[in-house]
Amino acid sequence: VSMVLQMMAFGIALLSTLFLVIATCTDCWMVNADDSLEVSHKCRGLWRECVTNMQDGVKTCDQYDSILADHPVKIVVTRTLLIAADLLAGLALAILLLGLDCIKFLKEEPHVKLKLCLVAGAILGIASVLGLIGSVWYAVDVYVERATLVAHNVFLGVHYDFGWSCWLGMGSSTGCLVSSILLTRCLH
Repeated sequence: VSMVLQMMAFGIALLSTLFLVIATCTDCWMVNADDSLEVSHKCRGLWRECVTNMQDGVKTCDQYDSILADHPVKIVVTRTLLIAADLLAGLALAILLLGLDCIKFLKEEPHVKLKLCLVAGAILGIASVLGLIGSVWYAVDVYVERATLVAHNVFLGVHYDFGWSCWLGMGSSTGCLVSSILLTRCLH
């Protein structure tokens, strides 16, 4: 049973880490939510803003000036939290790989391998919390920004909703949390 739980946790952690990195790198954290009369599709991400012409499919992107430039707080906080979550999830994955029962590393030390799995679970838990905070922070800020504009009857031409990158960040962070729970609760 322990081996099956370890392999399930490893599979979930591997996919969640991969999707978390994809969410961090992609540029559709916010998408325009206007009606279907739009001739372009706009996406805003953590690193750039892209516009796709719906008629000919041409996509143009504007990179943000610099990582160190003055950016809105939601971008800076989300970048920081997601990069930290990516690094921690990658570290946890490496530690978990060494702790799996099917790996011959430290085969004669089952207690050490168990501790490696528990440490990997704890690190995945921290990564999931950071990823969830970053993703939810961004989503709440997008919602508040839109609600404020609607409340004040301000129309700037484009309204934004959560993009697939934001949902992917939340989902993959939740996957890291599930993997963490499997490793820390079920193997203990």
